[in-house]
Amino acid sequence: MNYTHKMLRDDALKGKTIVVTGGGSGLGKSMTKYFLELGANVVITSRNLDKLKNTAQELEEDTGGNCFAVQCDVRHYEQVESMRDSIVEKYGSIDVLLNNAAGNFISPTERLSANAFDVVIDIVLKGSKNCTLAFGKHWIDKGEKNKTILNIVTTYAWTGSAYVVPSATAKAGVLAMTRSLAVEWAKYGIRSNAIAPGPFPTKGAWERLLPGDLAEKFDLSKKVPLRRVGDHQELANLAAYLVSDFSAYVNGEVVTIDGGEWLEGAGQFNLLKDIPEELWDQLEAMVKAKRSK
Repeated sequence: MNYTHKMLRDDALKGKTIVVTGGGSGLGKSMTKYFLELGANVVITSRNLDKLKNTAQELEEDTGGNCFAVQCDVRHYEQVESMRDSIVEKYGSIDVLLNNAAGNFISPTERLSANAFDVVIDIVLKGSKNCTLAFGKHWIDKGEKNKTILNIVTTYAWTGSAYVVPSATAKAGVLAMTRSLAVEWAKYGIRSNAIAPGPFPTKGAWERLLPGDLAEKFDLSKKVPLRRVGDHQELANLAAYLVSDFSAYVNGEVVTIDGGEWLEGAGQFNLLKDIPEELWDQLEAMVKAKRSK
């Protein structure tokens, strides 16, 4: 067994209906596939219905599961409500909301237009808010218990990061919402948690963020103490656990899965890892010499 293998037993999500925003590609697709393999009904949503339908068909053929595609622009609350209602009509109830839809730009902030900034804020923060509010209100009004909200954030949601300021701003808001509602909505039987992934390469997103040969020049694995990027199954394993009943006592947590990347960047003296052994020997000898005087 290794980190690319599946973690939970095959029926771990049997009977659950899970909604994954931005589930048509990338990490959303990977998580959706694993949820299907574990027995869940999974609904994927985004603006591109044709892409969604192709993904749903592909995943059903691969897993034998039930994947339902629903077009929805999460930036618009009325579309989110309509999406929610169509899912309830089809499956009777919804058990899990996974807020995964995102957008990002890597750019000096002064080069961004106000509209470009708004695009990221609207998808990530407003979209997560819209889905959380629409689903949460429905669960509370119907008195439905044992519901889960899982948000995908980033480690720079709490540290901030230059050159992705709209994303950092939006993800910080989502993280605050996660922790706040974990307390406020627990009495309604709603858990709220988040995952903060480090580098998990996805073809589409990484090509947009690092076009041309930039991805090769900007090797993110060099910033990770484990000296590798994440495998999609690792993230899917964690997400499956957090939306399963096995994590029933986990509430208000953000789980970092980044190989130690953010800690390496945060430590004031972490750059000392580049000092060769010979220099450490010299430094140790100098310290001992001073002590002997």
